[in-house]
Amino acid sequence: MKTYVIGDLQGCAHEAGLLLDRIDADARGDARILFVGDLINRGPESLEALRRMKTLSDTSGGRVDALLGNHDLHLLAVAAGVQKASRSDTLDEILAAPDRAALIEWLRRRPLAMFVDAHLLVHAGVAPQWDAARTMALAAEVETELRSERWVDFLGQMYGNEPDRWDDGLTGIARLRCIVNALTRMRLCWPDGRMDFAHKESDKGPEGSGLAPWFDLPDRKTNDVTVVFGHWSALGLVLRPNLVGLDSGCVWGGKLTAVCLDDRSLLQVDCPEYREHGGKK
Repeated sequence: MKTYVIGDLQGCAHEAGLLLDRIDADARGDARILFVGDLINRGPESLEALRRMKTLSDTSGGRVDALLGNHDLHLLAVAAGVQKASRSDTLDEILAAPDRAALIEWLRRRPLAMFVDAHLLVHAGVAPQWDAARTMALAAEVETELRSERWVDFLGQMYGNEPDRWDDGLTGIARLRCIVNALTRMRLCWPDGRMDFAHKESDKGPEGSGLAPWFDLPDRKTNDVTVVFGHWSALGLVLRPNLVGLDSGCVWGGKLTAVCLDDRSLLQVDCPEYREHGGKK
């Protein structure tokens, strides 16, 4: 069985269907398919995208699954009433859907990290202090909160940019928030591993700033595994021996991308420009 990973859908359900058909043909109907998060928001068919992913997950016997991205967490927070929707959101159909409760229940039980065949899958990034095992253990701490009766309270305290650097001594909501920010929001870091959340629309920091992509920090402890991630449309497709970046800007008029982890073969479909670039990611 081949394993395919797919980048950020962001509500582009039609393009997702086209790509899934290509995967089905390529793998002759025998594939494991994993999405790296941000199934919804910004694109035109968030409800259809979420419904399709839930159905695929429920009926695939574990062969189809999806990570939680920052937009997925945002939907959970809005649905729980602890965060206001923004004007650029495309979540109204989900929030008004008759199967809203089932969709939210499915979504909040999705993982924040997966380890598959020596590949570590996350939505955004991995703190440089974490190896793969540590990443999985810390992701599980957040997953426990989201799957518990405390999930609404947790989401109400999840937002914020501090702490911006991992420390093993962190406890409580500060610890959980730092884990969420690394796994679902991180792009650029300072040399000491602090996360920067100010620069969202470029693939690097200002010249001379010292900011670098999280995966280029020299002491990153996940250098011994291949990390697969999305979240960074300005960066685009990245294929390195130990790095796969999958957000090729579908909702911004780019492509929706799938990579086969077994042989690094690439499948892509073109996408209309549903949103003008420069909008909030």
